[in-house]
Amino acid sequence: MALAGGFSTAAVAAENPQVDYQDQAKIHEIVAQVSAENIERDIEKLVSFGTRHTLSETESDTRGIGAARRWIKAEFEKISAACGNCLDVYFQSQVIEGETRIPDPVEVVSVIAVQKGTQDPNRYVIMSGDIDSRVSDVMDFTSDAPGANDNASGVAGALEAARVLSQYKFDGSIVYAALAGEEQGLFGGRIMAEQAKADGWNIEAVLNNDMIGNIEGINGVINNTTARIFAEGTRMDETDREETRRRYTGGEVDSPTRNVARYVDWVADRYIPNLDTMVVYRLDRFGRGGHHRPFNDLGFPGVRIMETNENYNRQHQDLRTENGIEYGDTIDGVNFDYAAKLTSLNAAALANMAWAPAPPAKVSIAGAVKPSTTLSWNKVNGAAGYKIYWRYTDAPQWQYSRYVGDVNEFTLENVVIDNYYFGVASVSDDGFESPVVFPGPSGAFSINRDDD
Repeated sequence: MALAGGFSTAAVAAENPQVDYQDQAKIHEIVAQVSAENIERDIEKLVSFGTRHTLSETESDTRGIGAARRWIKAEFEKISAACGNCLDVYFQSQVIEGETRIPDPVEVVSVIAVQKGTQDPNRYVIMSGDIDSRVSDVMDFTSDAPGANDNASGVAGALEAARVLSQYKFDGSIVYAALAGEEQGLFGGRIMAEQAKADGWNIEAVLNNDMIGNIEGINGVINNTTARIFAEGTRMDETDREETRRRYTGGEVDSPTRNVARYVDWVADRYIPNLDTMVVYRLDRFGRGGHHRPFNDLGFPGVRIMETNENYNRQHQDLRTENGIEYGDTIDGVNFDYAAKLTSLNAAALANMAWAPAPPAKVSIAGAVKPSTTLSWNKVNGAAGYKIYWRYTDAPQWQYSRYVGDVNEFTLENVVIDNYYFGVASVSDDGFESPVVFPGPSGAFSINRDDD
C-alpha cells in the first residue's frame, strides 16, 4: 500500500515500527504549491542588488542592502494584499556600533511579516532567512557580493512560504523573517529574539534557513535528496538545579530544540518525496553560526535547516577565477528545485505546528522501582487529546506511540521507566500534533518554565 506523496506503509513501518499518525491532505496540498520558478525569480532579484553587505549603500533604489530590504518588504506587502491584508509587515531595526565588524553606527534593519493565528495568536512559529551578503574581506562593503545561495536562497524560501501559507488560516501565528546583520555578528536575530522576549512571544520553534540551494559539495558529492537540521542539546539558559536533575533523569538529547528537529525530520519522511533529513546534534557547523543561535541563547527552540554538502569555493569569496576554479556565490551555483524542496519542508512543518495545539505544559514522569510508567501534564487550549511517545535511550527518533485521549495522566502498564525515554504531544481534533515534550525542565517548551 502506498501513502499519499509516494511513500509506502512498509517503509514507514520499518523505520517507526509502532508509531501511528494521521495523514493530512492539506499538507500535501501545501507542498505541491511551492514554486521553484518563484524562488528563482526572487533569488535573481536579490542578486541584482550587487551587494547586500550590512554596511553597504542604503539610499540607492538599485544597489545595496537598503534597496534589497525595501524590495523584500514590498514583496511581503504584495503577498499580504493578495490575502486580504493577512500579514503585518514591518521593518525591525536597531543601531549597532562599537563592534568588531560594525565599528561605526549602522542601522541594522530586518523585514518581518506576521500571519496572526485565529485561536492562539501569541504562539509563534518562525521561518527565517538572512538578507546580507559578503565577500572574502568581511569589511568590504563595496565589491559585488551576489550571495545567491548564502543567503538569497533562504530569503526567497521565506517569501515563497508566505505566498503559499497566507492562503490558509491557522490556529497559531506564523512569522516570515528576513534578518539582517548575520555576516557581521548575528545582529538581526539577536534584535528579533530580544524583542520577542520583551513582548512576551511564546515561540514554539524557529526554523532558520541558511543556504538551502546548493547540491554540489566541495567534497565532490552531488546530491539533491538530503538536508541537514542542526539542533543544540542542553539549553543555553539551563539553571544549576536543572542541570543536576538532568544528570539523573536524562534530557541531554531531548531539549525542545532537539524535539523540533525530530518533528521536522518526521515531516520530511511523511510529506516531502525524495528527501531524507539528517538531524545533527550540534548547535551549528564547526566554528560557524547562524541566526537560530540568538533565539537559543534566550531559551527559544530553534534549528538550522540547510544543504548537506557545502561548496566553500562559493561561500564568502571574492568573485574570481584561480587555477581554473571559479570562486564566488553566484546564481549559477543554485539549484532552484532543491531550494523549493527545502522550502516545502519548512512550509509543511510550519503548517503542521500552527494547526496543532501548543505543546503540553508541565510534563512530568513517575515510575521508579515500579513495573509501569506514569506521565502527567497540564492540558492546553485547543487539544482534543494527547499522545505518549517513547523510544530506547539510544534511538534517535521516537519508536512507539499511544493516543490516550483527553486526559492529563496516563500509565503505560509494564513499560519500565528505566529502559526508555518518554514524551507527550498535544493532538487537535483533526489529528495535527505538536512537537513532543520530554518530561521536566530539560524538555519544557515554555521560556518561563518552572523548575518543579
